[in-house]
Amino acid sequence: MSDVLKIGDVKLSSRLFLGTAQYPSPEILGKAIEVSQPGALTVSLRRESAAGKGQDFWNILKGFDIPVLPNTAGCYSVKEAVTTAEMAREVFDTNWIKLEVIGDDYTLQPDPFLLLEAAEDLVDRGFEVFPYMTDDAVLAGRLDAVGCRVLMPWGAPIGSGRGLNNTFALQLMRERFTSHVLVVDAGIGAPSHAAAAMEMGYDAVLLNTAVAKAGEPVEMARAFALSIEAGRAAYLSGIIEAQDQASASTPLIDKPFWHQHGG
Repeated sequence: MSDVLKIGDVKLSSRLFLGTAQYPSPEILGKAIEVSQPGALTVSLRRESAAGKGQDFWNILKGFDIPVLPNTAGCYSVKEAVTTAEMAREVFDTNWIKLEVIGDDYTLQPDPFLLLEAAEDLVDRGFEVFPYMTDDAVLAGRLDAVGCRVLMPWGAPIGSGRGLNNTFALQLMRERFTSHVLVVDAGIGAPSHAAAAMEMGYDAVLLNTAVAKAGEPVEMARAFALSIEAGRAAYLSGIIEAQDQASASTPLIDKPFWHQHGG
């Protein structure tokens, strides 16, 4: 049975969404993409434009037949986010947008009120909105109500590498929003974190810093690709439930016991 992730009419070749910022060089970024073959590449229009190399950066990504997911990183208001999304649609020729509206400078936690407002506006403008959000099931329900078919709760604050801070909340969201594409976004630090998210039944994992800032980014990209594949396979295979006591893997029936007798 095919296990292809599909968003709208787009079939993705992988469940890894790979960010493209902070790499030591464009060459290393390219090699990381080659070895991991992600299903989507995320890119910040604001960051690349500010660096004065937006078109050059886009030309690098064009060399890969991989869908691009622009984001509104660095936006703090609805107007900023909507304007950036419209620019991204024009530059990258896609109606996909990873919506970020930051509410706290320290944790980079998204502002739930502004996020919801911006999401509704962008859905009305014809965007497929991928909202970066906290693991709040109430907010998820509100985003669903305005037309978001993809939900992207954080594992931990962006770039923290802390992994899945609240597995209960993430599991609850997976159980409640069964028909949505759920992507763990932000805070992933190790391949084991990504595998754990996939073992919960999440559809994909989005990460950037854990690869870009690794000692060997290319090899780390490969490791994450393998971990996401392994986590998905484990979820589909049916992971056994944890028990409070041991359960022998070898039957004890007819097992010989040797007794030592004194002479």
